[in-house]
Amino acid sequence: MRSAARVLLPLAAAGLSAALAAGLVPAPAAASVSSVSPVASVVSVASVVSPASVASAAETWRWGPTASSDTKGWANGYVRSGSSGLRIVGDLYDAGGARTCSWVKIKWLTDRGKYRTATYRNCSQSTPRTFTVNAGYMLLAKAMVCRGGTTRITGKCSRWERVWTQGG
Repeated sequence: MRSAARVLLPLAAAGLSAALAAGLVPAPAAASVSSVSPVASVVSVASVVSPASVASAAETWRWGPTASSDTKGWANGYVRSGSSGLRIVGDLYDAGGARTCSWVKIKWLTDRGKYRTATYRNCSQSTPRTFTVNAGYMLLAKAMVCRGGTTRITGKCSRWERVWTQGG
């Protein structure tokens, strides 16, 4: 019995911290779980946390809208956590005239200290363009919306707006 408790004790601690992080175990129940034997805590945590509830506990942060300085282009979206890091998803809108496009530039700082960028364009005034950036493990992300032509950004940009930051 002692060897089984030694093997299950780290699993109970990991399960309990995952359950508390997901908000699935109320505080009084967590206190009573810690005062019980390790084997009993494994049973109670296993009954509270199911694999489906942990898998659906991905966090989502909304950002935007961020508009260009002439307000003819704007973008908004969300950042979602996943098993392979963070993903930035958004929609880019264009309300400009003929031969103009809206551009969004995403800049993020990786966990290794390198800046990466991704740029997307939308020249259709009738439909938004959805973009996705697989940023991985990052520390900071910013977005800027600009106006331009079909090949490059020409100006009228917004300020860099913070999309996501580690720690809030």
